[in-house]
Amino acid sequence: MNSEKILVVDDEAEIRNLISEILVDEGFEVATAENGSSARAQLEQFRPRLVLLDIWMPDVDGITLLKEWHESGKLTNPVIMMSGHGNIGTAVEATRLGAYDYLEKPLSLAKLVLTIKNALDASRLQKENLRLRRYSQEPARIIGKSKLMAHLRAQLEKVAGLDTPVLIVGEPGTDKEGVARYLHAVSPGKDKSFVNVSVSALEPEKINNEFYGEEKEGDIHNGFLDEAEGGTLFIKDIADMDLASQARLQGTLKNRSYKRVNGSGAIPLNTRIVAATRHRLASRVKDSTFMDELYFQLNVVPIKVPPLREYYEDVPDILEYFVNFFVEQEGLPYRFFTTAAQNRLRRYSWPGNSRELKNLVQRMLILGGAPTIDLEEVETALGEQPAKKETENVKNLDLPLRQARENFERDYLEYQLKIANGSVSKMARNVHMERTHLYRKLKSLGIDIKS
Repeated sequence: MNSEKILVVDDEAEIRNLISEILVDEGFEVATAENGSSARAQLEQFRPRLVLLDIWMPDVDGITLLKEWHESGKLTNPVIMMSGHGNIGTAVEATRLGAYDYLEKPLSLAKLVLTIKNALDASRLQKENLRLRRYSQEPARIIGKSKLMAHLRAQLEKVAGLDTPVLIVGEPGTDKEGVARYLHAVSPGKDKSFVNVSVSALEPEKINNEFYGEEKEGDIHNGFLDEAEGGTLFIKDIADMDLASQARLQGTLKNRSYKRVNGSGAIPLNTRIVAATRHRLASRVKDSTFMDELYFQLNVVPIKVPPLREYYEDVPDILEYFVNFFVEQEGLPYRFFTTAAQNRLRRYSWPGNSRELKNLVQRMLILGGAPTIDLEEVETALGEQPAKKETENVKNLDLPLRQARENFERDYLEYQLKIANGSVSKMARNVHMERTHLYRKLKSLGIDIKS
């Protein structure tokens, strides 16, 4: 049996009844409407997968109705137009407005059934392609050979086999989605869907329907959890979720099951929940904007994505990855960063982290120019003046060597302290110095850590 719903809209009862009988024999579920007003009501109540729409009706013509549905977004499923008094202009107009096909009366019932089946197949294929594009936008990646990236990969591979939620935290612009995709790629459910959801992009009143799906008059509409069955549901911006939605998610994780909106039975949760945030959730718990129970459930396995400035040695590898990505995915011209340009970008503080680097690469490829990207072009892209010669940092070449070296070290360490946001431990990693020795050096040069 075919469970697809079809709405037949025609002002002639004989035609409605004939088409309805044929389609019921073919296994479809059919509803009928004799005019535009009835069609509007049936569209809301019956929620058909396909509409057969007559053009000439007493209250409103089918073209006007099709245009109304198209502009309002109420109907995204295929529409097949029917008319006994049409012409090529009418057919073209119907197609332009989104109709799948146009059939002339008297109808060939064999052609009608074939057209309906083809339209439904095409609609399913289109929706599956959209789903795949939505859930598989970028490959899993953690780029770099640094100790920090090796440690991050090891953490994720250790967690991959565990049946537990994961919380990914990191500064704005850190590639939390890339980390989630890598976790999915090394998990047992890697062949299932990776569903990427941005809480901030959802309408608050529809968030439950989107997450858990809906049952309406026997018709099931899948939610994100259904789509991610056996795989991974990645929730970006978890801190933006309202308290009521947090409570429902907390219950889902606690009970390992969920119910669809208006659903009766509980559905076992067979999906890994991975949440991400740039905020300190512990602070949100203190000010009562984030549920402590949900925080504790998510924070069983916290994964911290380090800022790019902490693994700056990987910048050349990341540059190469994004150049190849934009060349292959967007057809942009290949350009190569010179060694001087790469070194400048290694020394840049990257306040926007890997997202800023990705955007910079894309912008420089779009702008085009010479096959190589040199230091001057990088400085311009960063919005800064060209770098001064290193000897200028000494400020006075007539000074004794010891004093000149102290001046350079002071400038260098003040700069490193700044990009480490005042953290001596981060600064020690960046400059490859033991922390106790670094403290002594800062004190000897008169650098006030607190200031």
